[in-house]
Amino acid sequence: MPFYERGPVRIYYEEVGSGFPLLIIPGGGLNSTLASLASPFNPMERYKDDFRCIGADLRNAKTGQSSGPLEIDRPWDSYTDDHLGLMDHLGIQEFLVMGFCIGGPMIHNLIKRAPDRVVAAAMMQPSGYRPEHPDIFYQNNMSGWGPPLCEKRPEITMDMVNAFLTSMYTDRADFVFTVSRDFVRSLQTPLLIAPDDVPAHPYETAMEVASLAPNAEVTIYPWKDSPAHIDEAVEHARRFLKAHEPVKA
Repeated sequence: MPFYERGPVRIYYEEVGSGFPLLIIPGGGLNSTLASLASPFNPMERYKDDFRCIGADLRNAKTGQSSGPLEIDRPWDSYTDDHLGLMDHLGIQEFLVMGFCIGGPMIHNLIKRAPDRVVAAAMMQPSGYRPEHPDIFYQNNMSGWGPPLCEKRPEITMDMVNAFLTSMYTDRADFVFTVSRDFVRSLQTPLLIAPDDVPAHPYETAMEVASLAPNAEVTIYPWKDSPAHIDEAVEHARRFLKAHEPVKA
């Protein structure tokens, strides 16, 4: 089983397929793991004949194999360090990215940090801020992520978890947490948005991103309500990613 290690960080990852690299960020919030890729569809399986698919367990996910410190002052950047570091480890400079749920804000941060490396991005059921549920991510993670992490890692306390989540979500309680609306307006990176509409995946926020980003397109909606619609969204994403794959010299 392959691991990428950098100091105290240890990231479990998997690869399948061949072709231009596609980084895949699973959903599941801070408990994002490769095992959660089965729903609503498994991109590692669906796209292995099209791309070199690369995915990893998120650092400190409850059932995952990746681990690292809680970087309270730079929560989103710490995860972006892991993704960019994995690409460096694999010798990959440019890549496509597809992210589910928490992968939406993470993609924005990836583009902010490495705009010359992210060729195009597909945001599937992206998470974002919803004023009707302002503390949903804090509360969900205080109950479903923090306690098992503290049990597994005695050096981490719930006070540290509280500070980390406050820095990650509460102090950034607007839009997509990682970037501003002005940043999205300035984006030249092609984006595909596949919106959802549940408290953690607000439709309004996803569509606002689509309306602001100059090179954005949107899948059908709803797209998760039937196998046929899922297949249609999968094919849309394949066409989108293929269309933006750099042409070999």
